Amino acid sequence: MSKRRVMNRGALVLIAAAIAYMLWWPVPIEPQPWNAPRDLGYVGAYQPNSKLAAAERVAVPTSAGPEDIAIDPQGRPVFGLKSGDIVRQEPDGSFTTLTTTGGRPLGLEFDDNGDLWIADAYLGLMHWSAASGLQLLVTEVDGTTVRYADDVDIAADGTVYFTDASTRFPADGIGTYEASLLDIMEHRGNGRVLAYVPSTGQTYTLLGGVHFANGVAVSHDQQWVLVAETGSYRILRIGIGAENNGEIETIMQNLPGFPDNVNDAPDGRFWVGLVSPRSGALDALSSYPFVRKMVQRLPSFMRPQAKPYGHLIAIDIDGNVIESLQAPNGEFAFVTGAAEFEHQLYISSLHETAFAVLKR
Repeated sequence: MSKRRVMNRGALVLIAAAIAYMLWWPVPIEPQPWNAPRDLGYVGAYQPNSKLAAAERVAVPTSAGPEDIAIDPQGRPVFGLKSGDIVRQEPDGSFTTLTTTGGRPLGLEFDDNGDLWIADAYLGLMHWSAASGLQLLVTEVDGTTVRYADDVDIAADGTVYFTDASTRFPADGIGTYEASLLDIMEHRGNGRVLAYVPSTGQTYTLLGGVHFANGVAVSHDQQWVLVAETGSYRILRIGIGAENNGEIETIMQNLPGFPDNVNDAPDGRFWVGLVSPRSGALDALSSYPFVRKMVQRLPSFMRPQAKPYGHLIAIDIDGNVIESLQAPNGEFAFVTGAAEFEHQLYISSLHETAFAVLKR
């Protein structure tokens, strides 16, 4: 057999192996078909601007990823880091570590007693106070483990609403960002919105079947819970009042980016972080689940990824965009949300080694 023929046969074997790999190699996702809305881009209320680029960066100590920021009763910003530390910035600019969860603290919210509620992606719903320390309260709801606790907010009656972004892809072990990519690529409705009642210690499911349940906020009139459905580019509101209990409405859809945290503002608005612009490739593949499995077999750098574009919007209870702040060149990117206090806007990020402060 000639050397050329041997080389040709070897090439055919390699090609056959590559085709077999792309078609049949096991992947962790079972994608579901859906029709992504056509991305209209940065038009209308989302016209590009550089208002966020002026924000001052404040480096965080020892770690990265200040994914959510809560303001304590004394007006000091508190945030969680990838290291598991929950850190407070003091008035003199120094930092104090309040506690270390041992996991990945994401959503944070203070209650009327000054106690901190924590959605820890690796562990579940937690509670911390200076007097009693750190407690892990909820790890399972309705027989299903909380695998990706994401955001948290507290109603006036004390009910703690929090999200379990994905019941299929645990953040612990593969990381929050990696788990989110898998869940969004699968688009199976693995997320849920949960409610914990401190007086009884009971937790129930407020809404299931959410495509990556992310940010959560109770409306100022205590009638609604707003939820960011990241995988479908929309914001939902769920009725929790006497007259609207259980009603589900879509107040925003076809957003130009992936919505993350939802935080209430003192003036009745809500801040929503758009962590990254939409992916044209991901949208184009929405109705082709088999092709999405093939894409999952590619090296990670060839799959859809978050892009460094800073975007934060303010909305009202009906989803009207009141303000849009952008950093199109990524001066402060991967924005997850914001907390507002006395004309200061504290802005959080998924990947940055700093949070940002914008004077209002």
